[in-house]
Amino acid sequence: MRLPQLRLDELLEELQARIDAARGTRDRVHSLLEAVMSVGRELDLEHVLRRIVEAAVVLVDARYGALGVIGPDGRTLSQFLTVGLSEEHIRAIGPYPSGHGILGELIRHPEPLRLSRISAHPASYGFPAEHPPMGSFMGVPIRVREQVFGNLYLAEKRGGADFEDEDEEVLSTLAVAAGVAIDNARLYEESTRRERWLRAGAEVTNRLMSGSRPADVIGLIAERAKEITCADLVTVSLPLPEGEPALTVEAVLGEGAEELRGTVLPADGTLAGSAYVSGRPVLSAGLAADPANSAGPCRATGPAVAVPLTSGDAVRGVLLLARAKGRAPFTREETDPLLAFAGQAAVAMELSERRADAAQIAVLEDRDRIARDLHDLAIQRLFATGMTLQSADRFIDHPEAAERVQRAVDDLDETIKIIRSTIFGLRSRETAPQHGLRTRVVQTVGEGGALLGFAPSLRMEGLLDTQVPREVTEDVAAVLGEALANVARHARARSVDVAVVNDGRRLTLTVTDNGAGMPEGEGGRRSGLRNLGERADRHGGRLLLTAPPGGGTTLTWSIPLPDRSPDGP
Repeated sequence: MRLPQLRLDELLEELQARIDAARGTRDRVHSLLEAVMSVGRELDLEHVLRRIVEAAVVLVDARYGALGVIGPDGRTLSQFLTVGLSEEHIRAIGPYPSGHGILGELIRHPEPLRLSRISAHPASYGFPAEHPPMGSFMGVPIRVREQVFGNLYLAEKRGGADFEDEDEEVLSTLAVAAGVAIDNARLYEESTRRERWLRAGAEVTNRLMSGSRPADVIGLIAERAKEITCADLVTVSLPLPEGEPALTVEAVLGEGAEELRGTVLPADGTLAGSAYVSGRPVLSAGLAADPANSAGPCRATGPAVAVPLTSGDAVRGVLLLARAKGRAPFTREETDPLLAFAGQAAVAMELSERRADAAQIAVLEDRDRIARDLHDLAIQRLFATGMTLQSADRFIDHPEAAERVQRAVDDLDETIKIIRSTIFGLRSRETAPQHGLRTRVVQTVGEGGALLGFAPSLRMEGLLDTQVPREVTEDVAAVLGEALANVARHARARSVDVAVVNDGRRLTLTVTDNGAGMPEGEGGRRSGLRNLGERADRHGGRLLLTAPPGGGTTLTWSIPLPDRSPDGP
């Protein structure tokens, strides 16, 4: 009876082993289902990728796990997430791998790979000194819509065992579920990003059409672009008004913003200039080493994209976004909605200008009506009253009364001259509001406020639109713009006072700041001041720089004015 008993024990042990195997398989399938459900619940792409690695490590009982996302070039890794390494280990190892060695083997050949010893494979090399020892290895690709998105890497199966066929099947199944989850997360991320771009475009349009200052709206464009793309540096550059092939940085957010604001960018040798000339987005893998940006500032040295603000065939400016070195480059999924946002912003800018033009036409028509009424009604009445007083003067015998009547006639003549001068200004297209000195001064002070970071105070006195020729208006606007730019670049001032005064004989522009004054030896600034002096000399005027008692600098630009009063009735 001894032999049958032994056979029964063997059968019972085999049955128990089969039961344990079935229970283990059941538990593993259950764990796999839980992992798939856990990964599928997430919609944030970063969280999805993290969950995939964590689930893979648990399912195959590995000590270390990683997920590498393949970059746009299809040869290197743009993102690398790890599980099982502490922060101290990661810092000691150094930069994340870029896709060489065994990791690159899976990129080149996207098929499951199992190794008993990593070091035994011909492609294995280059482990950093502080890298923990790893023996067994298994990797499987993750595909999203038949495209390889990245790879799962598992190393060092616990207990010193090798990864088995069942581990590979489980991990491959997880990779399929991961591909679906990644696709869902990317679609959700893309739809969310597009929604944010649409909201941003609507906000820009509403701000422009509600009458907000263009400088404020340009700043809003930069702010929203920085938020949505998570860029480290954003600039908005507009073409110079003189039509020169160059751009001026009007708005900037990020590191070194104060130094970059107001910078003039040539069309050649800058990324923004390339986008402006071509009218198409221009991508850069790294601003610092990019020959296309050899003449441009490099506050951010990483990947960048320059997008033109295009309305029809006209390029109204350039939006440039840059990231720090080592960060992910801008992808097509980011660039396409960015280009749409830039186009929408440009259209809104054009509509705002057209709306302002329509309002300006209405103002001009109203000015013509006022000029006609003044000429046909007011002047004729005043002229008739003066003639009546003059004819009545011979009937007045009292000398003092006659003198008073004559003074009244003289006052009427002076009033007629003033009204005629006003009519001349109203009807002159040279001094229309868009070209008038008052408007140009207000615009220039507003642009200067964007450079300074605060609004200068402004005082204007006298007849600035009717008695100032257009050529003088252009020079005053240029002098004021250069003076405010000098204060922004050199003075470190906290306040600036601007005054434009016409006393009937001379036009005087005064710009006073409370900054550090003007030290000797500033060649570029001296060159700019020489230009301002030449503009004064052309009109027989003068340029004077003084230091007020409280510190800072006062620039006084003064020229004589020609007599533009009209003659004749």
